[in-house]
Amino acid sequence: MPTISYLTTIQFDFGAVAGVRDACQSLGITRPLIVTDQGVVQAGLLQRITDRLGNVIAADVFDDTPANPTEAACRLCAERYVESGADGIIALGGGSAMDLAKTAGLLAAQGGKAGDYAMVEGGVARIRPDQPPLIAIPTTAGTGSEVGRGAVVVLDDGRKLALVSPHLIPKLAIVDPELTLDLPPLLTAGTGMDAISHCIETFTAPSHNPPAEAIAMDGLYRAVRALPRAVADGHDRAARFDMAMAAMEGAMAFQKGLGAIHALAHPLGAFEELRLHHGTLNAVLMPEVLRFNAPAIQPRLRRLRQVIGLAEDADLAAWAERFTAALGLPTTLRAMGVPEAVLDGVAEAATKDHTHATNARPATADDYRRILRASYG
Repeated sequence: MPTISYLTTIQFDFGAVAGVRDACQSLGITRPLIVTDQGVVQAGLLQRITDRLGNVIAADVFDDTPANPTEAACRLCAERYVESGADGIIALGGGSAMDLAKTAGLLAAQGGKAGDYAMVEGGVARIRPDQPPLIAIPTTAGTGSEVGRGAVVVLDDGRKLALVSPHLIPKLAIVDPELTLDLPPLLTAGTGMDAISHCIETFTAPSHNPPAEAIAMDGLYRAVRALPRAVADGHDRAARFDMAMAAMEGAMAFQKGLGAIHALAHPLGAFEELRLHHGTLNAVLMPEVLRFNAPAIQPRLRRLRQVIGLAEDADLAAWAERFTAALGLPTTLRAMGVPEAVLDGVAEAATKDHTHATNARPATADDYRRILRASYG
């Protein structure tokens, strides 16, 4: 029997960050560690948060979040949390900052190594409820990590694995679309395709969770209409609102499960020297995964076409290719700079990813190799 739960509180609207000080006080946070990255700092978004905290809340800052959060960075952040005497965390940024904040809080509370808590290593049961209170404030519209129960981290041994537990869900999410207005077009596109991939994969995952499917379809409906507008005009407030909502809904829904897109994107994203953007990887991999899964998801393909606004006999994979290209994103792994030599290893690693088990159609390493080579270009 499935258990269905949506467990956090969300403040969602333009101007919602004005309530960050009240949010801290409601959770008993008097000395937060703000976890962010240099891009957010340079965009002036950190200053907007610290200004609203005022003199009442004494905050320290960790701004060394890498593009793909690493176990080493999580350790440094956990050490900063303890040394600063912090009593809570504010995660400000995209999925990397939020995932790093979740993992750093876990390490600060429980010690050990990040890999000890990885889902594929049996770590779910090891994560206790006594995590530092976490407020998540997204500055992109893609991962939805502000409402997610997981954190994806590149471990010291090179594996990119997920830590998953309801205890990692932020206590409060403050989703303010205004923070995304100046997000550059390509980053808007890449993060938006992450949200779209979440909605599509969770809808096609074989587990039974109708509420998650309904939320995913609302997110997909919003995203496919709003994303081109947000890329063309970052200050289109209605488009930014819908993208922030779609990203959040994608993560609300993906507790139902993801699939081969993410099983492949995770090990590809573990190559730190390549700095591959996760959402863009998802966009590139999506067409071939849809083609592979098609025999198992025919009834769901009909519903996906309806929500996207396609003809009944439209080729959904071809649509995904056209949609990605129209956003200005690369459409092949070769164009992203992925070396062909890594593909076999990625295929093997994908079979060990936690999202592999919930793909719509069972896949082998050979299947993943074919998907990768077809996506390579």
